Amino acid sequence: MKMMNGLRAALGVAIAAVLISAWAQEGTPAGASSGAALNASGGTTARTARQANRALKRKVYAALAKHKEIDAGDIGVTAKGGAVAISGTVSDASQINTVVEIVKGVAGVTSVTSKLTVQRPFGQ
Repeated sequence: MKMMNGLRAALGVAIAAVLISAWAQEGTPAGASSGAALNASGGTTARTARQANRALKRKVYAALAKHKEIDAGDIGVTAKGGAVAISGTVSDASQINTVVEIVKGVAGVTSVTSKLTVQRPFGQ
């Protein structure tokens, strides 16, 4: 009787160890680190996407700042997954196409939507 109780206890411990080990590894691909598992979980992908969008936005502003003939202070930039939307005003109609071409030339930009308008002088 004592022998049976000992075997049952040993078997119970073995089963518990296997279940705990399987539970701890659930969802983690073979050979993947826990950091990779966190990225795959979706918890950090939104954060990574926001960081990438902000970085692309900064690159677009930096590219516009290199062109002194363009007043980028009146231009707003929104980036989402490589798609960039620009809005605001420029002083001359020819600058609209110039701004669009500059933005298209930035690495990571997949499309450009322009809502730029020409700023009218006061009184007209």
